[in-house]
Amino acid sequence: MYTIENHDTRPQHNLALEEYLCRLAAREGSEFFMLWQNEPTIVVGRFQSTLSEINGDFVKRHGIHVIRRNSGGGAVYHDLGNINYSFVRADLGEFDFAFFTQPIIDALGKLGVHAELSGRNDIAIDGKKISGGAQYRHGGIAMHHGTLLFDEDLDVLSQALNVDAAKFKSKGVQSVRSRVTNVKPHMPNAGDMTARDFMALLQDQIQGLTPRTLTEEDGREVQKLMDEKYSTWEWNYGTSPAFTEARRERFPWGGVEARLSVQDGRVTGCTFFGDYFGTGDYGPLLSRILGTPYTREALHEALSGFEPGEMFAGASGADVEKLLTPEV
Repeated sequence: MYTIENHDTRPQHNLALEEYLCRLAAREGSEFFMLWQNEPTIVVGRFQSTLSEINGDFVKRHGIHVIRRNSGGGAVYHDLGNINYSFVRADLGEFDFAFFTQPIIDALGKLGVHAELSGRNDIAIDGKKISGGAQYRHGGIAMHHGTLLFDEDLDVLSQALNVDAAKFKSKGVQSVRSRVTNVKPHMPNAGDMTARDFMALLQDQIQGLTPRTLTEEDGREVQKLMDEKYSTWEWNYGTSPAFTEARRERFPWGGVEARLSVQDGRVTGCTFFGDYFGTGDYGPLLSRILGTPYTREALHEALSGFEPGEMFAGASGADVEKLLTPEV
């Protein structure tokens, strides 16, 4: 099994690299292992509705990346206190989480950390989660990856993923928020050890690894995947399952609720309710927003110069934009 040294902390690059290693494994019949880190990022599962998994205001305020992965499961938060691991190898024919988590559990044991498999795909210490795993299988290749909380900011983790569940009616898979802990407090003589130090120690405990350096051509392929997929709104938001968001605002002219239907990341419908006065003719507004990507920038452009007139008596265009615009 080849091991890839990766010090890039951009999530778009790292998920692109994972996918490229899957393609390389399929082409060569090779196997790969990689440890890596992301700067502050929320990674949502393949089948989740992105906007229903994040605290949009918090994410925007703190400049946290939001990116979708190929594997299923729930949303997770990464920062530089977290280590990610990836195994890429021939498909086992089933989603076997224990096969991939046991080497990590064994490695932790050699470092004095007593962890165990918890449920189907988590690793825990004393019942508290330190790692969540997910898998992707395609074209004869299985890719298993997981988090490993070493010294992550758990306060940010809880806030970044804290959303109002009643706000969305979604066909996506909702994340399960579990009690979590970091590895560092449970590791003997950790002292001032950094996540990078821990990564190096962990790497040394995984048996049967052969270092491999990727070529310039490999790098170009990774960059292409990064640019055309993992850096795009269409992948990170647009592939979300259909959902309905209820947005509510109160203005001097009345309270109003907009219920937006979103499919493939674009607005497909919108209805209004409230204690306002108006004509009830929303056609001019709908003609601007239907088919528009459900992002702050796209809706701002679509509503540029729009004046509601008597549609909502006493309202301004800015009021309408505030009502309909998502947090991110």
